[in-house]
Amino acid sequence: MAYQRFIVCGDSYSEGMTDEVIDGKYRGWADRVADEMAKAHADFTYVNLAVRGKLIGQVVEDQVPSALAFVTGPDTLVSFHAGANDALRPGYQAHIAIGLYQEAVRLIAKSGAQVMLFTVLERTGNKGKGAEIWEKRFSEFNKGVRAVGAEVGAIVVDANEERFFSDRRFLAFDRLHLNAIGHDRCAQAVKEKLGLPFDPAWRTPLQAAKKTPWVIEKAVTVAWFFVFALPWIMRRIQGKSSGDGRSAKYPIPTAWPI
Repeated sequence: MAYQRFIVCGDSYSEGMTDEVIDGKYRGWADRVADEMAKAHADFTYVNLAVRGKLIGQVVEDQVPSALAFVTGPDTLVSFHAGANDALRPGYQAHIAIGLYQEAVRLIAKSGAQVMLFTVLERTGNKGKGAEIWEKRFSEFNKGVRAVGAEVGAIVVDANEERFFSDRRFLAFDRLHLNAIGHDRCAQAVKEKLGLPFDPAWRTPLQAAKKTPWVIEKAVTVAWFFVFALPWIMRRIQGKSSGDGRSAKYPIPTAWPI
């Protein structure tokens, strides 16, 4: 189907961190998909309400009402993805987060729009206790995503279907967000789901990585801790978010490409 409007709700993943920057904004997988969708419909418009750091409750309260106001019917595709920031918090309560997520999806589906959902990658290629907690929490969360997706007839893009996505070379230096290669792979997967032209090479794993000397690995980890991990910890202690004071990239229907 050639959708006339594409609306995106979510956090940093949907905002596009940390893809290439164009006109002061991260491009991201959604912008890349919009590029192709615009070719299929002469009156195509694009809305991206996603803001980094947002929790499910904030996405539901701040973004979903705006998204619903822009829905024009079944010719609108609404992407909804939230939950990763909640699951990373120490006080995470799965039943509350999953319940809120599912109610939001049902609400969007009632608008008549086609809904698109995403699972979170469960195995990131990292090791240790933190990676184990990540996998356990997101395995449970993803079950909730798939369940409500089947209930409302949503398009579900499942990152866990392709194991090679665990390759950390798809991540930026912060070890959390996709880099340009990762966003391109994601965009190609979404375009395939939507029946749009895509590059089938997105399923091809990267060539085997060369072994990095131990000293360099440790130096990179130390740099990562001070540049990304420590500031993240400090924001949690102070009750702040990377999205505080930020607004959406494209808060109203925008003729695309700009």
